[in-house]
Formats: sequence, structure tokens, C-alpha cells
Amino acid sequence: MAGLIVVLLGMAMPLASAEHDYGKALSKSILFFEAQRSGYLPGNQRVKWRANSGLLDGKANGVDLVGGYYDAGDNVKFGLPMAFTITMMSWSIVEYGKQMAASGELGHAMEAVKWGTDYLIKAHSEPFVLYGEVGDGNTDHFCWQRPEDMTTSRLAYRIDVNHPGSDLAGETAAAMAAASMVFRHSNPAYSCQLLSHAKQLFEFADKYRGKYDSSITVARRYYRSYSGYGDELLWAAAWLYHATHNRCYMDYLANNGGSLGGTGWAVTEFGWDVKYAGVQVLAAKFLLQGKEAQHAPVLGKYQQKAEYFLCSCLGKGAHNVQRTTGGLLFRQRWNNMQFVTNAAFLLTIYSDYIASAGRNVACAAGTASPAELLLFAKSQVDYILGDNPRGTSYMVGYGKSYPRQVHHRASSIVSIKADPSFVSCREGYDTWYSRKAQDPNILDGAIVGGPDVYDDFADERDNYEQTEPTTYNNAPMLGVLARLHAGHSGYNQLLPVVLSIPGVPVKNKDGNHIPPPQPSTPLTALSPPFTIEQKATTSWESKGRIYYRYSTVVTNKSSKIAKELVISISKLYGPVWGLGKSGNDYTFPAWLDSLPAGKSFEFVYIHSASPADIIVSGYTFV
Repeated sequence: MAGLIVVLLGMAMPLASAEHDYGKALSKSILFFEAQRSGYLPGNQRVKWRANSGLLDGKANGVDLVGGYYDAGDNVKFGLPMAFTITMMSWSIVEYGKQMAASGELGHAMEAVKWGTDYLIKAHSEPFVLYGEVGDGNTDHFCWQRPEDMTTSRLAYRIDVNHPGSDLAGETAAAMAAASMVFRHSNPAYSCQLLSHAKQLFEFADKYRGKYDSSITVARRYYRSYSGYGDELLWAAAWLYHATHNRCYMDYLANNGGSLGGTGWAVTEFGWDVKYAGVQVLAAKFLLQGKEAQHAPVLGKYQQKAEYFLCSCLGKGAHNVQRTTGGLLFRQRWNNMQFVTNAAFLLTIYSDYIASAGRNVACAAGTASPAELLLFAKSQVDYILGDNPRGTSYMVGYGKSYPRQVHHRASSIVSIKADPSFVSCREGYDTWYSRKAQDPNILDGAIVGGPDVYDDFADERDNYEQTEPTTYNNAPMLGVLARLHAGHSGYNQLLPVVLSIPGVPVKNKDGNHIPPPQPSTPLTALSPPFTIEQKATTSWESKGRIYYRYSTVVTNKSSKIAKELVISISKLYGPVWGLGKSGNDYTFPAWLDSLPAGKSFEFVYIHSASPADIIVSGYTFV
């Protein structure tokens, strides 16, 4: 009978591939951002059917606002979702840059971030001035034109001390801070520039408080800030702490957690408006890393709320997120996929955090393991890529069946390179919008709004709730797809990831590649019954000096559990992550109190010298 049930279920569901090509999906997800570019397109532009657009943006306001991204299927540059997009792309790289590099996509992902941050730098024209929108949805939506043909208003709108917008300034600060981590080693000057902007924007957001849509009223109909600005202030502080390790930002996160909602709000959504779940997961990471022990009680409250969100997604919470019949997380009919991709990202990174810490999540309806979190995230990605009752991929260009009539001006109108004839405002509606045929340009990688609660989907251009893509649908998918494609590789997700220039080895002044230095002494022989293996995992040059990131793995080769480990390190000239400090020596990190037989743990350090001398100088067995 059980076999019969399986057969019947199989008959009810369209056939789907056993394994998806996550690497291909990753490549397409990044490519989508090139189709959303505004401004002067670069020589290495890969989406060839697009051309320059918005070249006078900001001119009427006396400022250069050329560049950036169109948020969706229209031609408006909305600052709040654009900044959130940059934050999530950057977070994806911060967590899974190694996997992106292994997929050959790290360079493209970093270019996508920089296209956005270059614009955000322009938009932050003065310390307490930030332009938050170019164009307006009302006039833009009256027309259906290619970006290259735009005749609609390109007036720019800003916030300042008399017209505040803490949510917009806070999100932009978070984006700048997160992006500064992406470029810290490949472009340190640019990274410092981004951090400078982030700090100014955070001060602006905190000092002059108010909702941005009370100042930029034209945004209300499209990106109203329903959650207010408390979540963005905490979000910005969390990212600034992550980027700088400056205690003042941790103090802000801890001291304002209650008043701004970070430790009080238990939410079941995460996206461009509501950032609480993202803040809570970041704070939980800081706690698991053993940072700022004096704030551990408050960070623990953040972690409880983070796990409330994750348990709700898994269906093990006190208040669970609704799902479609086919198993997709469902919050609303209009662009539901934004909530799915962002939830999948938080589930993925948290699964790796707790796997590194050796713990599970205690939900109201039972325990959830790291593998369970990752498996559920994977199920959401697989649904998007075609494992669903319709057998439809909701990523354009991926699979055999995907949306062909996307609600997107640029893709639905013939390319200006194929037909340079001007398409007027209303002509676009008459000739192209109402056309019952597939788009002339394939919007590769775009993730559309997706199906309704019954898994139904109508591939029609005027069905904007389901067929319109957005940048913030795609941004978190970069990290999830990189993780699913390249796997885990046994690294510790709680240790810092250092990204060097993609594909560029460190060279000396003569142009010759410099190999990483090796340990001067076979230190494994000095530490029985433990082995210590060191390896230089990356290197970069800064101010004439070559820095190395060393991964160190300590393995218990005995048949007993090791406790009270003491590690002595000499010839160390830089910071260490993943160990506790005890006088002049080091101990287990805060998340580890013993090392079982045959098990290992990893820590890393960075300095501009040969590997340090490391030995296990003390321990007890139980």
C-alpha cells in the first residue's frame, strides 16, 4: 500500500529533475542585475540587448545621479529597495564568497555590488543629505517604454535634516558597511570610502529621526515603510559592528534592542521593509562567535527572536508561516517570492552557524538540526527552479518551462539595438504591453513574483503581481545558490572569510607569483596526542606588505575527550579568530568546551609573515 501511495503522488506531480544545476542558476541570478542597470553601460556588459539610459538623472537637481539599478519592471530608481538589494548581495558574498569563487562567479557578484554602491556614493552627496528616488512611480507607470526611450519625469527626491528618513539612511548605511567588507582586501581604498559613508549615514539616521516616506511622499504608494525605522537603525549598527568591530556599534545594538524592537519583535517575514529577522540573525552570529561577552544576555534575546523566525518557517514554531499546497512559503499574492528567497537565505546561513557551533535550534514543536534548516531552504530553492505542482521554473531562462511574458518594460519591447525606432509613452502599451506573445528579450535569471497560495500562476504580462521580477528577489539567492552548488567544504562559518581579488594571485615586484610560506618546523610532532595543521588559504598586498590568512586545524588523535585545552602561539603578528584568550595563551572558543576523540576544530589568524609556531601546551582527558 505504501508503494501505491508513492506512485499516486508521483502521478499528481509533474516530473522534476532530481538535482538542479545550482551553478547555472547562480550565474543567471547575477546576470539579471546587468539587465537592471541604469546609466552608461560598461564595455564588459553581457546583456547585449540593453543600452545606456537615464543619462540626465539628477541634472534637474544639480547633482549627478547617473547609474544604479531599476528596482523591477519599471524605470524608477527607488533608494530603499536598491540599498537593501546591495546589503543582501554583499551579505551573500561575505558568507559564501569562497563558494562563488569556486563557481567562477565571485568577480561578477562583486561587480554587481559595486554598480550599486557607486550610485549610492553619488546619492549621498552631503553628510546629512541622501537622494532616495529618481523618477516617480505615478508618471512612470502611465507609460510603457524602454529605459533607453524614457520621456517620463526624472526628478530626484532627497532626505535631509529638515526632511529626515532614518529608515532610508539606515538601510543605505547597512549597504555601505556590508559592501565595505566585500572590498576590504581587493580594493581597500574603496572599502574605506564606503565605511566613511556608512558612518555618516548612520549618524544622520540616528540624529535626525523620521520615516523617509513622510519626506519622499511619492514613494508611499510603492515602497511605504510600514515597519518604521527602528529595524533599520539596528540593522545599520549591526553591519557597522560587523565591518569595524568598533564596540560603540555593539553598545548601540545592545542598549537599543528593547526600545527599537530588536529584542521585542518576533516576526515571520524578512525583506526590504521589515529587517528585524536579519538583525536578529546577525546578533545571534556575534553571540555564537563569543564576541562582546558583556552583552551576551541581550544578544541571547536577539537569538531567541531569530530562532522564532526560523522555527516559524520550518513549521515548528508557535506561529508558523503559511505554505502553498506544494510547500512554498506564502505571505502574500503580490510578489510572494521576495519573502521566500530572503527566508531561504537566513535559513541557510543559520544552519551553517549552528553547525559550526555544534548546536541545534529548540523550536516550540521540537528540535531542528542544522541539516533540517538547510534541507528546507533547499526545498524552497528547488520549488523556484521547477520542483512544484506546475513544473514551472520561476527563474526566467532556467529550465524548459519558465515565464515568457514577464511584466518588464525593457524585456517586453524590442531592443533598441535591433530596432532604434522611438517607442512613445502610450505606444508601448498599445504595441508591446498588450501583445500576447513571448518577450523579444529573455530576462535571464530574473525571479518573478511567483504563484498564489494554490500554486496557480498565470504567465501574462499584465499579471504584475505574479510576473514582475525585482532585484531584491534575486539578491539573497546569490548566497543560497553558491552554498548549494559548492557545498560546505568543512569550514567554520563563524570564522571570518577573507576575499582576495578574484583570480589574481599575489606577485612580487618582478611580476612573479609568490607562493604562501610554509611552517618552519613540523609542529605536529610537538603536540601529541594532537595534530596541528596550518595552511595559507589566501593572500593580498596592502601598502607594500603581503598579508596571509592562515587556517589552523587542531585534531584530537587520542581515544578520550580533551578538556581545558591550552594553546601556545609564538611568532604571531596579527589578530586571531576562533580562540579564547587566557593570559598569554589561548583556549577553546566560547562555543566549545571540549574536543571529542577524533574531532577537530579550526581557528584562523592573519599576519604578514611565515606561519606562527603553535603547540598544544596543556590539556586534560576525561
